[in-house]
Amino acid sequence: MARRILTVFGTRPEAIKLFPLVHALRGDARFDSRVCVTGQHRGMLDQVLEIAGIVPDHDLDVMQPDQSLDALTARLLTGIGQVLDAERPDWVVVQGDTATAMCGALAAYYRKIPIAHVEAGLRSGNIYHPWPEEVNRRVIGTMARLHCAPTQTAADALRRENIDPAAIHVTGNTVIDALQWVTERIRHEPGLASGLAEIETRFAGKRIVGVTSHRRENFGDGMQAIAEAIRQIAARDDVALIFPVHLNPNVRSVMQAALAGLSNVALIEPLDYLHFARLLDISTLMLTDSGGVQEEAPALGKPVLVMRETTERPEGIVAGTARLVGTDCARIVTETNRLLDDAGAYAEMARAHNPFGDGRSAGRIAELLATE
Repeated sequence: MARRILTVFGTRPEAIKLFPLVHALRGDARFDSRVCVTGQHRGMLDQVLEIAGIVPDHDLDVMQPDQSLDALTARLLTGIGQVLDAERPDWVVVQGDTATAMCGALAAYYRKIPIAHVEAGLRSGNIYHPWPEEVNRRVIGTMARLHCAPTQTAADALRRENIDPAAIHVTGNTVIDALQWVTERIRHEPGLASGLAEIETRFAGKRIVGVTSHRRENFGDGMQAIAEAIRQIAARDDVALIFPVHLNPNVRSVMQAALAGLSNVALIEPLDYLHFARLLDISTLMLTDSGGVQEEAPALGKPVLVMRETTERPEGIVAGTARLVGTDCARIVTETNRLLDDAGAYAEMARAHNPFGDGRSAGRIAELLATE
């Protein structure tokens, strides 16, 4: 009898990292694959679902304007619980560190349903950076039966927390599976990612610096400092910055006030996954406070400057593909200029080995779900 697997996700990063696994499960007769989305990122989630060809079996659509974290958590926990009662899966799969992942795991635990945690074991060591994601990951780690660690560093972190070593498996990160899949699609159908063509033409001859920023812990002074750093970098006449601006008003209002009207800064709407992959491809380097970009950009040989005080992905720092620069304006500008002006420093980061995966992670996880 096929094992019923309920995969639960709600944000764009979760969707990107889980669609390769959903594809693997749906193509394997050993599984009855079901999908529940929460809509924690509504529009951005839907873009990935469309690209990946996934129609959810359940859509909770939980987001409300100005919703607090505790209100969101309550809606997620009860909504996912109702889906679990209807589906009665053999396994629940969650990914990463979101409120959706934590609530999905907790709802499954309340029903004694085994939990598989994809991208398990990432730790920054600081419960407020990233906030609240660091605690979300730790909570899931106490309940999961199957821990799919993307790297040996993540697996070691789980062992230090006294997780049963037999439950920990180094699978690689499914984000590399996803990036390889989407890059291949664009290669065969270039028109899928043609939406940046006008900006590419506008900035022809300039080196592109891609920017993403949305972390809660950077709201306020941190976001102001990032905006000022971008403004100073934009004073160079040999670069252009492309910044898909997050919808959160704590990000958008700051960036619009500081950067609107600068000739070599493109403040654009959030990109679907195809176009974001294109942005990674055309960029010389990435400035980001995102977790996923730290994994994706090195797969394309792009150095990453991480605008956070800590990272739960230290493998990139150790490997040399990423560097922590925090939210200090002067340091962001200095490190960016160093990579732009020092070919040796740039090559050292661009050529460093990407420690996050080989593109076959989803298959490994599916095999574990079939045999555990």
